[in-house]
Amino acid sequence: MLRRGFILFLPRLVGLLVVACCSVSIVYMLACTPKGDNQQFALPRVHSPTVKEGYEAILQEREEQHRNYIISLKKQIAQLKAELQGRSEQLKNVQDQYPDPLDIRLDHSNPEKAQANLLAFLRSQIDKAEVHSGVKLSTEYAAVPFESFTLQKVYQLETGLTRHPEEKPVRKDKRDELIEVIELAVGSLNNPEGDINEPIFTPKSPLFCFHTGIYRTEKDKGTLYELTFKGDTKHQFKKIVLFRPFGPVMKVKNENVNMADTLINVIVPLAKRASKFRQFMQNFREMGIQQDGRIHLTVVYFGKEQMNEVKSILENTSSTQELLARSGLLCLLA
Repeated sequence: MLRRGFILFLPRLVGLLVVACCSVSIVYMLACTPKGDNQQFALPRVHSPTVKEGYEAILQEREEQHRNYIISLKKQIAQLKAELQGRSEQLKNVQDQYPDPLDIRLDHSNPEKAQANLLAFLRSQIDKAEVHSGVKLSTEYAAVPFESFTLQKVYQLETGLTRHPEEKPVRKDKRDELIEVIELAVGSLNNPEGDINEPIFTPKSPLFCFHTGIYRTEKDKGTLYELTFKGDTKHQFKKIVLFRPFGPVMKVKNENVNMADTLINVIVPLAKRASKFRQFMQNFREMGIQQDGRIHLTVVYFGKEQMNEVKSILENTSSTQELLARSGLLCLLA
Protein backbone atom coordinates (compact mmCIF):
# COMPACT_ATOMS: atom_id res chain seq x y z
CA MET A 1 0.00 0.00 0.00
CA LEU A 2 2.85 2.32 0.88
CA ARG A 3 4.72 1.43 -2.26
CA ARG A 4 1.71 2.15 -4.45
CA GLY A 5 1.27 5.59 -2.82
CA PHE A 6 4.97 6.40 -3.41
CA ILE A 7 4.71 5.50 -7.07
CA LEU A 8 1.70 7.75 -7.49
CA PHE A 9 3.45 10.65 -5.69
CA LEU A 10 6.72 10.40 -7.71
CA PRO A 11 5.44 12.19 -10.89
CA ARG A 12 4.12 15.03 -8.84
CA LEU A 13 7.48 15.35 -7.11
CA VAL A 14 9.32 15.50 -10.45
CA GLY A 15 6.93 18.17 -11.72
CA LEU A 16 7.47 20.26 -8.62
CA LEU A 17 11.27 20.01 -9.04
CA VAL A 18 11.04 21.14 -12.68
CA VAL A 19 8.88 24.12 -11.75
CA ALA A 20 11.30 25.04 -8.97
CA CYS A 21 14.31 24.90 -11.31
CA CYS A 22 12.58 27.10 -13.89
CA SER A 23 11.68 29.61 -11.21
CA VAL A 24 15.25 29.71 -9.92
CA SER A 25 16.56 30.22 -13.49
CA ILE A 26 14.20 33.13 -14.14
CA VAL A 27 15.14 34.80 -10.88
CA TYR A 28 18.86 34.34 -11.65
CA MET A 29 18.52 35.91 -15.11
CA LEU A 30 16.61 38.87 -13.77
CA ALA A 31 19.15 39.38 -11.04
CA CYS A 32 22.26 39.10 -13.30
CA THR A 33 21.04 41.19 -16.27
CA PRO A 34 22.95 44.55 -16.38
CA LYS A 35 20.88 47.65 -16.03
CA GLY A 36 20.84 50.20 -18.86
CA ASP A 37 18.88 52.97 -20.39
CA ASN A 38 15.90 52.17 -22.50
CA GLN A 39 17.56 53.95 -25.46
CA GLN A 40 20.29 51.32 -25.52
CA PHE A 41 17.92 48.55 -26.51
CA ALA A 42 15.70 50.57 -28.74
CA LEU A 43 16.50 50.03 -32.47
CA PRO A 44 16.95 53.26 -34.40
CA ARG A 45 14.35 54.08 -36.93
CA VAL A 46 15.62 55.19 -40.32
CA HIS A 47 13.10 57.92 -40.77
CA SER A 48 13.54 59.34 -37.31
CA PRO A 49 14.81 62.94 -37.08
CA THR A 50 17.89 61.88 -35.04
CA VAL A 51 19.26 59.49 -37.74
CA LYS A 52 18.75 62.03 -40.56
CA GLU A 53 20.64 64.69 -38.64
CA GLY A 54 23.51 62.24 -38.01
CA TYR A 55 23.82 61.35 -41.70
CA GLU A 56 23.70 64.98 -42.71
CA ALA A 57 26.44 65.81 -40.21
CA ILE A 58 28.66 62.99 -41.56
CA LEU A 59 28.16 64.08 -45.18
CA GLN A 60 28.88 67.68 -44.30
CA GLU A 61 32.09 66.65 -42.52
CA ARG A 62 33.26 64.55 -45.51
CA GLU A 63 32.47 67.38 -47.90
CA GLU A 64 34.51 69.77 -45.78
CA GLN A 65 37.46 67.36 -45.78
CA HIS A 66 37.38 67.02 -49.58
CA ARG A 67 37.12 70.78 -49.97
CA ASN A 68 40.19 71.30 -47.78
CA TYR A 69 42.10 68.62 -49.73
CA ILE A 70 41.29 70.31 -53.05
CA ILE A 71 42.45 73.66 -51.69
CA SER A 72 45.72 72.02 -50.53
CA LEU A 73 46.30 70.49 -53.98
CA LYS A 74 45.71 73.84 -55.69
CA LYS A 75 48.28 75.47 -53.40
CA GLN A 76 50.85 72.75 -54.22
CA ILE A 77 50.23 73.13 -57.97
CA ALA A 78 50.71 76.89 -57.71
CA GLN A 79 53.97 76.37 -55.80
CA LEU A 80 55.25 73.90 -58.40
CA LYS A 81 54.42 76.29 -61.24
CA ALA A 82 56.28 79.07 -59.47
CA GLU A 83 59.33 76.82 -58.93
CA LEU A 84 59.26 75.68 -62.55
CA GLN A 85 59.13 79.24 -63.80
CA GLY A 86 62.04 80.16 -61.52
CA ARG A 87 64.13 77.22 -62.73
CA SER A 88 63.38 78.10 -66.35
CA GLU A 89 64.55 81.66 -65.79
CA GLN A 90 67.73 80.39 -64.11
CA LEU A 91 68.44 78.01 -67.01
CA LYS A 92 67.88 80.81 -69.52
CA ASN A 93 70.27 83.07 -67.62
CA VAL A 94 72.92 80.33 -67.54
CA GLN A 95 72.54 79.69 -71.28
CA ASP A 96 72.90 83.39 -71.99
CA GLN A 97 75.94 83.62 -69.74
CA TYR A 98 77.63 80.43 -71.02
CA PRO A 99 76.58 79.89 -74.65
CA ASP A 100 76.83 76.42 -76.18
CA PRO A 101 80.03 76.11 -78.26
CA LEU A 102 78.04 74.32 -80.96
CA ASP A 103 75.23 76.90 -80.74
CA ILE A 104 72.64 74.10 -80.68
CA ARG A 105 69.51 76.13 -80.02
CA LEU A 106 66.44 75.98 -82.17
CA ASP A 107 65.32 79.42 -83.24
CA HIS A 108 61.90 79.03 -84.82
CA SER A 109 62.08 82.54 -86.18
CA ASN A 110 64.99 81.46 -88.42
CA PRO A 111 64.30 77.94 -89.81
CA GLU A 112 67.54 77.82 -91.83
CA LYS A 113 69.66 78.53 -88.77
CA ALA A 114 67.68 75.99 -86.74
CA GLN A 115 68.27 73.34 -89.42
CA ALA A 116 71.99 74.12 -89.47
CA ASN A 117 72.20 73.91 -85.68
CA LEU A 118 70.40 70.57 -85.68
CA LEU A 119 72.73 69.22 -88.37
CA ALA A 120 75.75 70.37 -86.34
CA PHE A 121 74.40 68.58 -83.29
CA LEU A 122 73.92 65.34 -85.24
CA ARG A 123 77.45 65.64 -86.61
CA SER A 124 78.75 66.06 -83.05
CA GLN A 125 77.04 62.78 -82.12
CA ILE A 126 78.93 61.07 -84.96
CA ASP A 127 82.21 62.45 -83.62
CA LYS A 128 81.40 61.11 -80.14
CA ALA A 129 80.59 57.60 -81.42
CA GLU A 130 83.15 54.99 -82.51
CA VAL A 131 82.84 55.78 -86.19
CA HIS A 132 86.04 57.46 -87.31
CA SER A 133 88.23 56.14 -84.50
CA GLY A 134 88.04 53.74 -81.59
CA VAL A 135 87.54 54.56 -77.94
CA LYS A 136 89.63 53.22 -75.07
CA LEU A 137 87.51 50.98 -72.86
CA SER A 138 88.08 49.99 -69.24
CA THR A 139 87.27 46.28 -69.78
CA GLU A 140 86.35 43.99 -72.65
CA TYR A 141 82.82 43.76 -71.27
CA ALA A 142 82.25 47.41 -72.17
CA ALA A 143 82.68 46.65 -75.89
CA VAL A 144 79.44 46.72 -77.90
CA PRO A 145 79.47 43.80 -80.38
CA PHE A 146 78.35 44.03 -83.99
CA GLU A 147 75.51 41.98 -85.45
CA SER A 148 75.60 41.01 -89.12
CA PHE A 149 72.75 40.81 -91.62
CA THR A 150 71.99 39.99 -95.23
CA LEU A 151 68.89 40.57 -97.34
CA GLN A 152 67.17 37.55 -95.74
CA LYS A 153 68.70 36.94 -92.31
CA VAL A 154 70.03 38.66 -89.21
CA TYR A 155 72.84 36.99 -87.26
CA GLN A 156 73.04 38.06 -83.62
CA LEU A 157 75.36 37.31 -80.72
CA GLU A 158 72.68 37.39 -78.03
CA THR A 159 71.92 33.67 -78.53
CA GLY A 160 75.59 32.74 -78.09
CA LEU A 161 77.45 30.24 -80.26
CA THR A 162 74.40 28.17 -81.08
CA ARG A 163 73.95 25.99 -84.11
CA HIS A 164 71.63 28.48 -85.84
CA PRO A 165 72.51 31.99 -84.67
CA GLU A 166 70.21 33.73 -87.17
CA GLU A 167 67.10 35.36 -85.84
CA LYS A 168 63.92 33.49 -86.83
CA PRO A 169 61.74 35.21 -87.71
CA VAL A 170 63.21 38.69 -88.01
CA ARG A 171 61.15 41.21 -86.06
CA LYS A 172 59.15 43.55 -88.27
CA ASP A 173 60.64 46.72 -86.74
CA LYS A 174 64.19 45.46 -87.23
CA ARG A 175 63.45 44.27 -90.78
CA ASP A 176 61.97 47.65 -91.72
CA GLU A 177 64.95 49.42 -90.17
CA LEU A 178 67.53 47.38 -92.11
CA ILE A 179 65.57 47.64 -95.38
CA GLU A 180 65.51 51.43 -94.96
CA VAL A 181 69.28 51.48 -94.39
CA ILE A 182 69.95 49.30 -97.45
CA GLU A 183 67.78 51.54 -99.62
CA LEU A 184 69.62 54.63 -98.39
CA ALA A 185 72.96 52.95 -99.12
CA VAL A 186 71.81 52.04 -102.64
CA GLY A 187 70.72 55.65 -103.10
CA SER A 188 74.19 56.74 -102.05
CA LEU A 189 75.70 54.41 -104.67
CA ASN A 190 73.38 55.73 -107.35
CA ASN A 191 74.14 59.36 -106.57
CA PRO A 192 77.43 59.57 -104.64
CA GLU A 193 78.15 63.23 -105.40
CA GLY A 194 74.79 64.44 -106.65
CA ASP A 195 75.49 63.32 -110.22
CA ILE A 196 72.18 62.31 -111.79
CA ASN A 197 74.00 60.69 -114.73
CA GLU A 198 75.32 57.87 -112.54
CA PRO A 199 73.89 54.38 -113.28
CA ILE A 200 70.93 53.20 -111.23
CA PHE A 201 71.48 50.14 -109.01
CA THR A 202 69.22 48.06 -106.80
CA PRO A 203 70.15 45.80 -103.86
CA LYS A 204 69.86 42.75 -106.16
CA SER A 205 71.43 44.15 -109.32
CA PRO A 206 74.42 42.19 -110.68
CA LEU A 207 76.66 45.24 -110.32
CA PHE A 208 77.15 46.53 -106.78
CA CYS A 209 75.01 43.69 -105.38
CA PHE A 210 74.51 43.96 -101.63
CA HIS A 211 76.78 41.42 -99.94
CA THR A 212 76.53 41.82 -96.17
CA GLY A 213 76.27 44.39 -93.44
CA ILE A 214 77.01 44.85 -89.76
CA TYR A 215 75.45 47.17 -87.19
CA ARG A 216 75.50 47.95 -83.50
CA THR A 217 73.69 50.40 -81.22
CA GLU A 218 75.36 52.54 -78.58
CA LYS A 219 72.62 53.48 -76.14
CA ASP A 220 73.82 57.04 -75.58
CA LYS A 221 74.84 57.89 -79.16
CA GLY A 222 72.99 55.97 -81.87
CA THR A 223 73.30 53.09 -84.34
CA LEU A 224 76.23 52.52 -86.69
CA TYR A 225 75.77 50.63 -89.98
CA GLU A 226 78.51 49.33 -92.28
CA LEU A 227 77.25 47.87 -95.59
CA THR A 228 79.37 46.10 -98.17
CA PHE A 229 78.44 45.88 -101.88
CA LYS A 230 80.16 43.84 -104.54
CA GLY A 231 82.08 45.84 -107.13
CA ASP A 232 82.65 45.35 -110.84
CA THR A 233 85.69 43.06 -110.33
CA LYS A 234 86.35 40.03 -108.15
CA HIS A 235 88.23 41.81 -105.39
CA GLN A 236 86.51 45.20 -105.60
CA PHE A 237 83.90 46.19 -103.02
CA LYS A 238 81.96 49.30 -102.05
CA LYS A 239 81.74 50.15 -98.37
CA ILE A 240 78.97 52.46 -97.16
CA VAL A 241 79.03 53.69 -93.54
CA LEU A 242 75.81 55.18 -92.14
CA PHE A 243 74.95 56.47 -88.69
CA ARG A 244 71.58 57.07 -87.05
CA PRO A 245 72.10 59.46 -84.07
CA PHE A 246 68.55 58.85 -82.73
CA GLY A 247 67.36 60.90 -85.67
CA PRO A 248 67.58 60.75 -89.47
CA VAL A 249 70.13 58.35 -90.97
CA MET A 250 73.30 60.20 -92.03
CA LYS A 251 75.94 59.12 -94.52
CA VAL A 252 79.40 59.02 -92.98
CA LYS A 253 81.60 57.32 -95.58
CA ASN A 254 81.43 55.96 -99.13
CA GLU A 255 84.66 54.31 -100.22
CA ASN A 256 86.07 51.68 -102.57
CA VAL A 257 87.77 48.68 -100.97
CA ASN A 258 90.30 46.55 -102.85
CA MET A 259 90.75 43.12 -101.23
CA ALA A 260 93.24 41.77 -103.78
CA ASP A 261 96.24 42.02 -101.42
CA THR A 262 94.37 41.46 -98.15
CA LEU A 263 95.19 38.34 -96.14
CA ILE A 264 92.30 36.86 -94.16
CA ASN A 265 93.21 35.36 -90.78
CA VAL A 266 90.95 32.61 -89.39
CA ILE A 267 91.49 31.46 -85.77
CA VAL A 268 89.76 28.22 -84.75
CA PRO A 269 89.70 27.13 -81.07
CA LEU A 270 89.43 23.35 -80.86
CA ALA A 271 89.19 20.61 -78.23
CA LYS A 272 88.72 16.99 -79.39
CA ARG A 273 85.97 16.77 -82.11
CA ALA A 274 88.50 15.42 -84.64
CA SER A 275 85.82 14.10 -87.00
CA LYS A 276 84.10 17.50 -87.13
CA PHE A 277 87.48 19.16 -87.71
CA ARG A 278 88.19 16.83 -90.64
CA GLN A 279 84.92 17.91 -92.29
CA PHE A 280 85.76 21.54 -91.57
CA MET A 281 89.16 21.21 -93.22
CA GLN A 282 87.58 19.68 -96.31
CA ASN A 283 85.20 22.64 -96.61
CA PHE A 284 88.03 25.05 -95.81
CA ARG A 285 90.16 23.66 -98.62
CA GLU A 286 87.32 23.81 -101.15
CA MET A 287 85.95 27.23 -100.19
CA GLY A 288 88.92 29.11 -98.75
CA ILE A 289 92.01 27.78 -100.51
CA GLN A 290 90.95 26.59 -103.93
CA GLN A 291 88.74 29.60 -104.66
CA ASP A 292 90.82 32.35 -103.08
CA GLY A 293 94.06 31.31 -101.39
CA ARG A 294 94.56 34.62 -99.54
CA ILE A 295 93.79 33.03 -96.19
CA HIS A 296 95.73 31.93 -93.11
CA LEU A 297 94.32 29.37 -90.68
CA THR A 298 95.44 29.14 -87.05
CA VAL A 299 94.14 26.25 -84.92
CA VAL A 300 94.37 26.73 -81.15
CA TYR A 301 94.08 23.28 -79.57
CA PHE A 302 93.14 22.75 -75.92
CA GLY A 303 94.23 19.54 -74.22
CA LYS A 304 96.24 16.49 -75.36
CA GLU A 305 93.53 14.01 -76.35
CA GLN A 306 93.16 13.53 -80.15
CA MET A 307 95.89 16.12 -80.72
CA ASN A 308 97.93 13.73 -82.90
CA GLU A 309 94.88 13.11 -85.10
CA VAL A 310 94.37 16.86 -85.55
CA LYS A 311 98.05 17.27 -86.48
CA SER A 312 97.70 14.49 -89.04
CA ILE A 313 94.69 16.21 -90.61
CA LEU A 314 96.63 19.48 -90.90
CA GLU A 315 99.71 17.73 -92.34
CA ASN A 316 97.61 15.88 -94.92
CA THR A 317 95.94 19.12 -95.97
CA SER A 318 99.28 20.94 -96.15
CA SER A 319 100.89 18.20 -98.24
CA THR A 320 98.35 18.36 -101.06
CA GLN A 321 99.42 19.68 -104.43
CA GLU A 322 97.41 22.87 -104.19
CA LEU A 323 99.16 23.92 -100.96
CA LEU A 324 102.75 23.37 -102.11
CA ALA A 325 103.00 26.96 -103.27
CA ARG A 326 101.23 28.32 -100.19
CA SER A 327 103.57 27.71 -97.29
CA GLY A 328 102.53 29.05 -93.90
CA LEU A 329 98.79 28.97 -94.54
CA LEU A 330 98.20 26.48 -91.72
CA CYS A 331 99.60 26.40 -88.19
CA LEU A 332 98.73 24.69 -84.91
CA LEU A 333 99.03 26.23 -81.46
CA ALA A 334 98.74 23.81 -78.54
